[in-house]
Amino acid sequence: MRYLGALASSRVVLATMRVSMKVYVVGGAVRDQLLGLPVQDRDWVVVGATPDDMLAQGYKPVGRDFPVFLHPRSREEYALARTERKTAPGYKGFVFHTDPGVSLEEDLIRRDLTINAIAQDEDGTLIDPHGGRADLEARVLRHVSAAFAEDPVRILRVARFAARFADFSVAPETLALMGAMVANGEVDALVPERVWQELAKGLMEVRPSRMFEVLRRCGALQKILPELDALWGVPQRPDYHPEVDTGVHMMLVMDMTARLDAPLPARFAALTHDLGKGGTPAEALPRHVGHEARSVALLGPLCERLRVPADCRDLARLVARHHGEIHRYDELRPNTVVRLLERCDALRRPERFGQLLLACEADYRGRSGFEARAYAPAQSWQRALMAVQAVDAGAIARACTEPGQIPDRIHQARVAAISPLPRKAAAS
Repeated sequence: MRYLGALASSRVVLATMRVSMKVYVVGGAVRDQLLGLPVQDRDWVVVGATPDDMLAQGYKPVGRDFPVFLHPRSREEYALARTERKTAPGYKGFVFHTDPGVSLEEDLIRRDLTINAIAQDEDGTLIDPHGGRADLEARVLRHVSAAFAEDPVRILRVARFAARFADFSVAPETLALMGAMVANGEVDALVPERVWQELAKGLMEVRPSRMFEVLRRCGALQKILPELDALWGVPQRPDYHPEVDTGVHMMLVMDMTARLDAPLPARFAALTHDLGKGGTPAEALPRHVGHEARSVALLGPLCERLRVPADCRDLARLVARHHGEIHRYDELRPNTVVRLLERCDALRRPERFGQLLLACEADYRGRSGFEARAYAPAQSWQRALMAVQAVDAGAIARACTEPGQIPDRIHQARVAAISPLPRKAAAS
C-alpha cells in the first residue's frame, strides 16, 4: 500500500528502541486510502515508547499539550499513544497521559469518528476496533464513544466532514449527542480562532451547505452564527427567488461557490452578503429594502467575534454593500459605474474585485432554476474596469495647471472611457 514504505523507513529509524515499540499510521490517511482518495498527510501513533526514546532517535518535540515529535527525515508528526481525561469545559479542558503501557486501542477510543479510528501497521494489517470500515461502506459519520461529548470542536468537525463527504449521513445517535452538547453549554466554551478554523475548512469543501445543515439540525448554528441561523423562514419575492426561503437561498449560494471553485474570501462574502434580511420588518416582507446596510452592520460584530481574517472581512463588506448594484450594471449610469469601481478600489486591487464578482455570480446563480444561467454583469464590469484602467491618469495629472483639478479630471476621463460601452453584456 502507498505508505508501507514509509512505515518500513520509520521502523528502521526506531529499530534500536524498546522491543515492544510499534508504529501505526492512523486516521485520515487510512480512511482516504480505503475510500480510494489521494492521501495528503499521514498521522502516526507510536505505542510502547517514551519521550526519551523518541529524542534519542533524533525526533524533534513539537507538542505542547502531549508528546508529538517530528520525524528526523520526513518531518511527519509522530504522537505517543495517549489517554485523556476531561477536567474543564471546552476543547482545552483535558489532561493527557502517555506511557509505554498505553495501548493502540486505548488511543483509538478517544478519537472522534469511527472512520477516523482505523489504524494500519507496517504489514498492512488494519486495526479497526470500532467498525470504521463498516461505516465507510455504509457512508455514515458515527462517533466512537461517549468521550466524543467532551470536546465541542467535534461538533464542528462532524459538520465539516459532512460537507467533505457529501454522500455520508450523520448517525442519528451522533446527531442526538451533538444536540445534547449544545444544550448543556459545551459549544459556549469554543474559542473564536478554532471556530473560524473549522468554518473556513468547511467553506472550502465540495458541499459547504451540508456543514450548515448539520450545525442547524443539532442547534449549534444558532450559537455560532445566529445571524445566519435567523435567515431560515424569512421569505423573499418568488419572482426573484423561486426558492422563497432566504436560508434555502443561502445554501444554494454556498454550493454554487464550490461549483465556481471560489477562494475562501469569496465564499465567506457569499455566505454573509444577505444577513440583513433576517432583520427586515415583518410588515415589509417579502421585500427587503435596505438589507444591504443591515448586512454591513451585522458583519462588524460577527467578524470581530470570530476573529475573521482581514481579507475575508473586507471583501464581505464590499459584497454585502454593493451586490445589488453589481447585479444591475445595465441600469447604472457611467458615472455610477466609475464611482463604484473607485469605492471598491478595483483599479489597485483588480484580483479582489474579481472575487467580488465571483461572490455576486454565486448569489445570482444560487437560486432555483438559475444554476446553469450565465452571469452577464461580470463580463460588463470586467470590460468597464479594463476601459478605466486604460485611462492614463499620469498624463492627465501632468496636463492640469491646478492640482485640485486632477481627481475630477481623471474621474471624468474614466466616465468618458466607459460611456461608449454597451449597457448590457451578451449572455454566453
